[in-house]
Amino acid sequence: MKKLRSKILLHPIMSFLILILITIIISGICGLLGLSASYNTVNAIRGGYDSTPVSVNSLLNLSGLKLIFRTTVSNFASFAPLSMLLITLIGIGIMDKSGFLSSFFTLLTKKASKKRVTFVLSLITILASIMGDISFIVLIPIMALFFKYSKRNPKAGIILAFAGLTCGTGINIFMNSIDSALLEYTRLAATSLDNGYTIGNFAHILVMLCMTIIMSFIITSIAEKVTIPKLGKYDEETEEELYLDKYKKRGLLFSMSVGSLYLLIFIYNIIPGLPLSGNLLDYSQKLYIDKLFGYNSFFNQGFVFVITMFFFLCGLFYGLGAKTIKNNRELCSYLGHSLDGIGKPLVLIFFASTFISIFKDSNIGSVFTALAADLISSISFTGIPLIVTTFIIVIIVTLLVPSAVSSWAILSGVIVPVFMNSGMSAEFAELVFRGASCVTYGITPLMAYFVIYLAFLDMYSGEDKPISLFGALKEIMPYSLMTAAVWIVVLIVSYILGLPIGIGTFSIM
Repeated sequence: MKKLRSKILLHPIMSFLILILITIIISGICGLLGLSASYNTVNAIRGGYDSTPVSVNSLLNLSGLKLIFRTTVSNFASFAPLSMLLITLIGIGIMDKSGFLSSFFTLLTKKASKKRVTFVLSLITILASIMGDISFIVLIPIMALFFKYSKRNPKAGIILAFAGLTCGTGINIFMNSIDSALLEYTRLAATSLDNGYTIGNFAHILVMLCMTIIMSFIITSIAEKVTIPKLGKYDEETEEELYLDKYKKRGLLFSMSVGSLYLLIFIYNIIPGLPLSGNLLDYSQKLYIDKLFGYNSFFNQGFVFVITMFFFLCGLFYGLGAKTIKNNRELCSYLGHSLDGIGKPLVLIFFASTFISIFKDSNIGSVFTALAADLISSISFTGIPLIVTTFIIVIIVTLLVPSAVSSWAILSGVIVPVFMNSGMSAEFAELVFRGASCVTYGITPLMAYFVIYLAFLDMYSGEDKPISLFGALKEIMPYSLMTAAVWIVVLIVSYILGLPIGIGTFSIM
């Protein structure tokens, strides 16, 4: 039975090929039927609404097939996770090969209980949304190594990292560029009914604080009771205890001193108003959050290299202190350590990027989201039925349009006015959207960084325990289901009791 299952188990690459074929066929059928929709967006200059038509682009014709062949290579080359992964792995490689990670993780976990460590890691992954998309590239491989050196299955670390990053994607204590964009769309939609409506930057801070703690406990519980016991031991686990001798301790002292100095210099340069500070901010923006995270900011465009340099310095100075790096040849060899065996992940990323680009070109997600907006505007629900219905619709929409900014740009013009007309605040309408998007963000292959999660699971699975696309989805499903349950309870309780959701903001108007 086990051999039969391994024979019919689809490799992730085959799954993406099937999804590509299904997308092309569906786009052809929808194009033949002339499926289209329109959505309203608020005009920020003159006020009022602008109607934007969208229609499905058929890829099942000559022009569609030419588009696929013409753009596949460029889409792969410009696929953001690819370049970020390759650059970041260079830094992780020298940290790992020099021995820094094994010594550092041993130091951290030597006297700590495993459950407490899991809770801290869960909390870190939720808070890591402040880093944006690079958090997936950094935390997934590092969590795998953390669990490996802690004598636990590295796949559990990968699943834990991905679950925290996706289920916690809408739980941001610290604002980033996505939060700023969502709030702006919410404000514009609210001003269509009330010209004087204002929204503060801390409109959701109270709920976010509560959800950060709650979700950390939930992710920890599922990881310890479901994921880790099910995965069992890793094939390469050993009972050998890592001993920190004087050379390793000296290496840690060197690396942590240099790393701390590097971080202090970086942090000083993103603080405005101090002598010679703020050099890494984009002063063409008005809000600090946009100066830091805006599209043209140094933080946005150069943060991957900043992180890689941090990893490089930690690994290099550890190696010099611990004498695990003796010459330039060893240093250069260590830089490519994490890129060993990267061939299979690169092929997987190629097919995933092709699927995502083809789906975007088809416009199926945008049309479906516009139709979902029409559905919400047509229903006559208020109160709890409206909250639950909107929550479910957003969950489905996120499967097809994982980008929160893209989907909220279409939905906000409908959801915010509907909620305000029902006596609920615009901020609460956005909160419902953000909570629902957390549920399915991690279980859609259309999310660009899902393939990173899938690639590292495949890397640590081995030939005798292959991973499939649906197997990877199955591992995240318990976290998604609990996320949905917790969010719906929090939203309904907040509405019934009229609780504050942020500073000066409430669920009801």
